[in-house]
Amino acid sequence: MQERSDHRNNVFISKKMSYCLRHNPAKYGLKLDEYGFVDLQDFLNAMNSMHHFSPKLTEMKIREIMHDSDKERFEIKKGTICALYGHSVPGIIKRKKAVPPKVLYHGTAHRFLKSIKKERLLPMGRQYVHLSTDIEMAMSVGKRRDSHPAILRINAEKAYQDGIDFYIGNDEVWLCDHVPSDYLTQLS
Repeated sequence: MQERSDHRNNVFISKKMSYCLRHNPAKYGLKLDEYGFVDLQDFLNAMNSMHHFSPKLTEMKIREIMHDSDKERFEIKKGTICALYGHSVPGIIKRKKAVPPKVLYHGTAHRFLKSIKKERLLPMGRQYVHLSTDIEMAMSVGKRRDSHPAILRINAEKAYQDGIDFYIGNDEVWLCDHVPSDYLTQLS
């Protein structure tokens, strides 16, 4: 029973961390650098003053949450912390360009397909389009907005060759600015 309670608490903390680092660092008195990092101690102080965690949030607790998570959402490096993807803060968080896998996937609600085919796949309130390395993750993401989401296969190899930039989010998430519909195939 204690294990389930600890898990729920870790999920709650992770969501608060995501909100701060992805969407509203200013609310916490924080300013992200151009790559989305902020001083870890400043982050801990801000989180603890805003949320009154008991016990207080520590680097060790954050590392435990990162280790136990099913997704790689955060990075701690040289006394700083960042969210790896999902930002909606104004201004673009710089990401490292990289050669993507040959194929990536995107899950979306069926009601968006007409717009995607006409316009292209766009970030829609985030800084980048999020792409998955496998169909299962795309399905999971798509289910947030549609119980039976559409799955799009992206010919990332061809898009990259044609000049579309891709960025590493983490091992399972790739990012790009947009994906023209020419590179999309609807699987379901």
